[in-house]
This record gives sequence, C-alpha cells and structure tokens, in this order.
Amino acid sequence: MATQAHFSANLAWRAELSKSWDVLGPFPIHAREQQFLSPSFPINISEPIDFIRTWSSSYADNGRVGWSKTKTTPEGDLKVSFPNIRWSDLRATEGWAALQHHAVLHTNLTLYPPSGSSNSAPPRLLNGTPGIYMARSALFPRAIELPAPPSPNEPTTYHVFVSGDYEVYPLYSIYFHKVSYFPRSDSSGPPRFGTPTQTINLTIDIEGLKDWVQLEPTQDVLCDFVDGYAFGDALGVGVRSLGGWWTATGAVLTSNVNGFDVQLLRPTTLAPSQTRIVPLRIVQSGRYTRASLGIRLTLTEAESNKTLALSITLPVKHHPAWSTGNLSTITGTYFYAQEMPTAFSAFPPLRENAEHEDPKPPILCLHGAGVDIASQSFWIDALPRQEHSWLLTPSGRTAWGLDWHGPSARDAWGSVDALVAILNANPSESWRARRLGNSEARTGTRVVLMGHSNGGQGAWYLASRFPDRVLGVVPAAAYIKSQAYVPLLMSRSAHFIDPAVRAILESSLTPDDNDLFLSNLVDTPVLAVHGGSDDNVPVWHSREAVSVLQVWNPEANVTYKEDARQLHWYPTVLKNNQVQTFLDEVLRTPPRRRPRSKTFTLTVAVPAESGSLHGWKIERLIVPGRLGRLTVHILADNQLRIVTSNVDRFSMFADAWESVEALHVDDTQLEFSGQLRSGDVGVVAFERHGRRGWKPEAACQKTAAQASARIQSFLSTAAPFYLVVLDNSSSRDVSLALRIAHDLHAYHRLDAEIVLGYESFRERLADSSNTAPGNILVIGNAASPSLANMLHGQQTPFRTENNVLAIKDATLDEAGLGILFLHPRPHNADGQMLFLLSTDASGLERAGRLFPIRTGVTVPDWLITSSRADWTGAGGVIGAGVWGIGWSWNEAMSWLY
Repeated sequence: MATQAHFSANLAWRAELSKSWDVLGPFPIHAREQQFLSPSFPINISEPIDFIRTWSSSYADNGRVGWSKTKTTPEGDLKVSFPNIRWSDLRATEGWAALQHHAVLHTNLTLYPPSGSSNSAPPRLLNGTPGIYMARSALFPRAIELPAPPSPNEPTTYHVFVSGDYEVYPLYSIYFHKVSYFPRSDSSGPPRFGTPTQTINLTIDIEGLKDWVQLEPTQDVLCDFVDGYAFGDALGVGVRSLGGWWTATGAVLTSNVNGFDVQLLRPTTLAPSQTRIVPLRIVQSGRYTRASLGIRLTLTEAESNKTLALSITLPVKHHPAWSTGNLSTITGTYFYAQEMPTAFSAFPPLRENAEHEDPKPPILCLHGAGVDIASQSFWIDALPRQEHSWLLTPSGRTAWGLDWHGPSARDAWGSVDALVAILNANPSESWRARRLGNSEARTGTRVVLMGHSNGGQGAWYLASRFPDRVLGVVPAAAYIKSQAYVPLLMSRSAHFIDPAVRAILESSLTPDDNDLFLSNLVDTPVLAVHGGSDDNVPVWHSREAVSVLQVWNPEANVTYKEDARQLHWYPTVLKNNQVQTFLDEVLRTPPRRRPRSKTFTLTVAVPAESGSLHGWKIERLIVPGRLGRLTVHILADNQLRIVTSNVDRFSMFADAWESVEALHVDDTQLEFSGQLRSGDVGVVAFERHGRRGWKPEAACQKTAAQASARIQSFLSTAAPFYLVVLDNSSSRDVSLALRIAHDLHAYHRLDAEIVLGYESFRERLADSSNTAPGNILVIGNAASPSLANMLHGQQTPFRTENNVLAIKDATLDEAGLGILFLHPRPHNADGQMLFLLSTDASGLERAGRLFPIRTGVTVPDWLITSSRADWTGAGGVIGAGVWGIGWSWNEAMSWLY
C-alpha cells in the first residue's frame, strides 16, 4: 500500500495527498510510552509550526534535531530514516531498546469540490492503512470525520500529522519494520545493524455519507464441512454501515435444504460507519453437500424504519469422511464470549482411537506474532503429525492478538472446548473414532502445549497460569517477557515520574511476567527449544527460563534443547526426534499419575486469570497488585503444612487430597471430617481469620475470583461490549466510541455495540431479553449529570459532588484531565465497567490513548493523567492505583497527588 489518496468518481470529490513530507526526529521513547505522550510531541499542532526551529534529542550529535524533507517513492511508499544518527553506537550500549524512537511527520491533503456544484454534501475520509498488528483479513476501512467541512467552491487544504513511532516490541514490530543489517564480512559474530527504516503506508479514500449497509467479505467467518457436516455451529457475516443506525433483524437461506438451516443469534445494531460481524448459528440434522451457502440478511434502519436485504454467497470447503489416507487441516468455528463467531484450525490424528483406551489429549499449538491461520498454513504444516492426538491451532483472536494473554488466552481454551464439543456432537462412527475425552469438571480438557516465538512465550504463559490443565509444554524461541525482550531503558517518563508512581504503573505488567510464575511448573514436563543463533529472540531467554525453573526445583522435569547455529525459525524447530520423543512420553502418561513434589509453590497475580496447581487455587489477595503465593509442604502421617503470602482466600479440590488428615495453615491447625477425606466434598475454601489465622468455609460455596489489578482485564469480556456515550450530542465522544469499536474489532475481533445516552443504556439493562453479561465502557465528561446516577452508591472511591468528580479528598476539575477506572458491572458480579472520562476535549484524547488495545500499556485499575503527560509521558500522571478487596481503596497500591 502507498501514501496516496484514491479518487471516487461517482462522488465527484477529489483528494490529493502531497508527495512531499516534513520529518522531525528522532526522539527516544520506550515501548508503549507513546500512549502517554502527545502523538505530536514535541510540537503543539494547535500553534503555527516553525519549520526552522530545532529541538533537543539525546540521539543526535550535539543533542539537537530539526525538520528535514523527504518524498514518497515512485511506488508511493514513504520511507523514514535518520542516517545521521550513530545507531550502531547507541545499540552497542543500549541494545534493541535504542532502536525504538518517535518522529513527527507532516504533509498536506487537499480536497477539490465537484465542478459546477456548490451544494454537494461534504465527504468523510476512509483510512485503510493497516496497523502494526493488522493481518490482511483485518483490513477494513475506518471512517474519519473531517475537522471542518471543506469549501464547496474551492480547494481546501488540511494539515496531516503522523506519529511515526518505530517499535521493536514485541516481536511483531520487527517483522513489520524489517530492520536492516549489514552482514559481517567474516560471517562471525552477530550482525551489525544498519539504519532502522520505517515504511509508512497511508491510504486515504473519499466516502460520501449514504443511508446504506455494505458487506465486508474479509470479515466473514465460516467453518469447513466434514462428510457433509459443519465443523462447528458458528457463522459470521461482515457488514458495515455507510450511514444510519442499522440493525440486522433476520437471516434465512436463499434456498431450502432439508436438515440444514441458519438462525440469527440476536439482533445486531451498527452505528454509522461501524463494521460488525453478524452472528448466525448453524442448525443441522442432515448432510450438506453444496459448494456454497446462500444467505439473505435483513436489516432495518432505526430512524426511517427502512428495510433492506443483503444477499451473501459463502464458498464451502468440504472434506471427505476421515480415513488414514485423506486427512487435511480443518477450519472449525465456535462462539467466543457467547456471540462472537471465531475460527480455529485443527489437524486430526493419523489413526483412530485405540480400542479400550482413553482418547489421547490434544496438542494446543500457539502461533507466532503476525501468523494469520486463516490465510497462512505454514504454522500448522510445521507441526509434527501425531498418531492419536489432535493438533489444534487457535487464532488468538487475530494474527497478533494479545500475546496469548487475556482474550487471546480465553480463545485458546475456548477452541479446545469447542473441538471437544464438535466431535462429541456428531453421532457418526467415523467422528466417534477420533473423539476427545470428556472435559474434566475440575480442570477442563487437559492439553499438551506447544508454541513458537510469541507463541512460545504464550506456551510458558498458559502453562504457568493453568498448570493443572497442562500435561507438558514445548516452548520454542520464546521470550520471557516484554521488558526483557526490549528493555524500557530509553524512557522519557523516567526523567519526570515519582518512582512510587512508576512502581504502581508497572505493577500492571506483573501478570504478564512469565519468570515470576515458573514455580507453578515444578511438576510439569518441559522441553524448551531455541536456535543457538536466534537473530530475533536472543537465546538467553530460554536458558534463563530453564534456570529459574530449576531454582524452584533442581529436580524439575525440564530439558533444554539448543540447536547450534540455527536462527529464529527453521523447519525442524518442532519437527524432530527429540520433540516427538518428549510428546510420546507425555501423551502416554495418564494425568492421574502425574508426580507431585514434596514441596511446591503456587504463584498468582490475578486470581481470575489463574487456575489451580495440584488442586490448590488462590481466589483472593490481601493486597491486589502484589503477588500472592501459597506453598504446600507434604508431611508424614497424611498431614500438610501450608504457608501463605498475601493470600486472603484459597481453595482446594478435596478429591485430589483424599488421604489428608490435617492441615497446618500458617498459625492454624485444621482437622478434617470423614466426609472430606472420602471425597464427598468437591471444593473446600479457606478464608483468612485475623493476621495468621484461617477458617474453612461451607463446602462448594461459590464466590467470584478476584479480577482487579489492571484495566487490561476489561478486554476479557464474557459477551459483546456495550460502549455507552453519556452525552449523545457530543460528537467527540461518539467519535472516540467508534474508534475504540473499530480497534477492538480490528486488533482483537472483539464485538461492541454503541449506545447513545444514559437513558438508552438503562433501557438496555432493563430489557429482560438482553441478558448478555458483556463488559461496559462509559465515555463522557466528568461533569455529566448522568455520571452521578451511574456512580450512585459509591461502589468505588470515585464519587460526584455537585457534578464534579472526586476521589478521596481530591476534586477532579482541572482542565485537560483524562480519567479511567474500573467499576462493578450492574446485574453481573463477574462483569466490569470501565469509565473513560475527561474534563475537556484534550483530556478525552489523553484518556482514549490509554485504552489498553495493546499489551504493555501500563494502566492499573484506575488512573488520572494531566496535560503534563503530553511532554513528560507518565510523568503527567497525577493519580493511579489498584483497587483493594471489594473495589475498596488500596493504600499500599495507590498514589494521589
């Protein structure tokens, strides 16, 4: 794609993007720091731009940089680099962190009105530029309203500014930017990196406002068919509103087929310019063998009550009945978070299940960053085929996902559960012969984990957060955590921020730090693989992970395989005898025979995002935001000694410890009844009683696991989001809602419905048919009268006083404030609300940048940022913290100016 504008003759408007660009930079930043800084840092675009002035930058000789000129290439690409910077010297001392930098780019866009007309409606712009995270299947336009309407009589020129941020974190950015290097002449040692160069892709199209809906075929979701039966029940049709509020109200097949039908899962409303995937359920009782699937979708426009029908033809990929001679990769589907059609890929076992033997566990295979399983087969083709185990490759929501954390982790486990359900639902003999075992009530279906690169990091992550569900793990070319992959050394914020605030902000990275949770894998077989000359993820990452694991248990079943002279990717990274031997051993060992160490420690950061270890589960922390640890010592005479650290509530599966006679928990000794020893009680929970005392709760008492620690947890919704705009007349608030809805869809395939006004939102919640427990984002001004109604009852320390937002003894009425905080969701104890508020338009933009679309954005449960953030980054934060138990004030993890 190129830096150019496309012309739409039928609209008669014409756009022209200048080929000449002004470039200012580079300025050092660390990963994700641009979420706090102004995108136009260091300039103020509300003032006239001085193209003669110079600015301070520690990357340049003499410490000053100024504006320079560049042009697009004949092919239309804009390449941005700074060859006068001594990058090799910087990288020699600071590593890859030194390559990361910020620049400001400027050009002009001119709109020409239709000739001979003075009444033509102004157009809007479409930006089709792919983001760093965006796979080809995610390419769909985002509408941008012009800041002011163009003249209908003469050309109008707009300034265009681009925040040119060169990222080397995580892995995917280095693929995208294609960091160049000069090979050494003697072929020894690491490569010498050259000048980092960005290739900027900017496309601008013109779109007139239309009262219509169009199909977006790149967003369609459809499963394959095996022997005439759908491999899943979820189907999705991508649609986009060109104007007006449209609701999909019905869907039918264009031709009747016995034993096969589709049903609209629920009405789906699109805001003007919004793209959504309309969810349809496949209902099947007989074989379907046609080459395509025809569907007619009915939509109604809210204001005019106009109705239209869209006809869709989806090609169907058929597979013959299974046999050892015609196996191939199959695309399956399921509904993620109740209503979001989601695809995964799977390869069946080469042979049918052995008679009188339990089915072998599946192997869950996590792809690397930028791998789109819908259009790229190389990942599943690179996996070792198994005699009796399924290979399952989830999407992770998108090719980039969330580093296999949050919604990406949920998608991985959801794909496993979906595969089990799909195979069990078909009664035919050929399907029965390749079924998986039933999901276990305590853990779900157990798996072997495998992954490469970002997927290798994801394998470490999932295995150490859900150890009882993982039988073995093969992480290949994995980085430990983002801060180790590209350190946060070149931070601008660090020069201005109170270290206490920095600690609170960076606590929101703790749940992702795999090295902190390796205690959970002391009894899990691990084979870590790494190329000895990896040019992307340094080989020390796997070496260090293995070393840390062995600190927790020197006798841990962990093996490190280093392939000398191999780079980041090589065809035999997972297809080799040692990996296959490891898999064979793990797959042949029944889960019940899994060994237990005499002493083991469960480490947890966010209880709601962690599973159990040998049946023990931490459910609540004393101080959220800090690590919780529970150490179990197995003693003689059927006794256990438990030592806790920062744990307020934990539970145990009694059937995993049937022979236990007594527990010593910190300073409390508990003796068990015969009922507990016999295993009649499934789960026993314990709550802290005093500083070091404990008491058991009633058996099987259900309480929600603690979910606080960071705003990123908001993305783990149980159903489509509601994006509520408090003041439906605020165009800025609506624009931000549309932007967030676009980004949720593009980067995570997460669905969102936009709701205008507080009263409309109340009606949605009161509608008995609308029970989906999705998380709710509230966007508005901190002085909105409706905010007082929503915060009534003061369920968090935030409150309103005379339409002024306050927390503790601080009133938040300063100009330029952006305010974000998590809040309990009404009518659903497991859900969350996120308030994204501001005191003015500039504060709204600051808050909007901190919505955690990407990993590594350091936003804990609540945060207040000021105008000073534009030039000091996180140094402009004036309040931040993690909620305590029950959404209370957490003094140990809070800071307020």
